[in-house]
This record gives sequence, C-alpha cells and structure tokens, in this order.
Amino acid sequence: MHARYAECMPTIQVRNVPEETSRALKARAALEGRSLSDYLLGELQRIAARPTRVELLERIASRGIRDLPPAEDMLAEQRPVR
Repeated sequence: MHARYAECMPTIQVRNVPEETSRALKARAALEGRSLSDYLLGELQRIAARPTRVELLERIASRGIRDLPPAEDMLAEQRPVR
C-alpha cells in the first residue's frame, strides 16, 4: 500500500543547499519535534497558500476606490474634547 501512495505524490528535490541553511532548517524542525521532510512540507504548503504579488495586487485593484473621509477628520472625532 505504501508504494501505491508514494506513486501518487510528487517529489521535489532541492540541490546545492548551503550547509548553514541545512543546519538551520534541521534545527527548526527538531525544535518543533518534526522530521525535516515534514517541516519543509509544511513550509511549502504555507508558501503555496499565500497569494503571489500579482494576485494580491489584482485583489486590491478589484476592490475599487472607496469614498472615505480624510484620516485627519476621523482622528479629530476620536480625540477627547478639552
């Protein structure tokens, strides 16, 4: 069963990882009580879930322009009267 499961999952290989980077990642994984592979998989999933810069800018642009009062006026309303 394990072999069939492994066939479905792609593998990513990263070459030329500097020794210092490898040590730091192994230490982070150990601090979380996880294997390096599990730790890196979690980090890759976190990165993949974040929108790209282009996607983020598109989202912002799609919101349109809001007609809001100037910040100075809003702050003045919040200040206590003396």
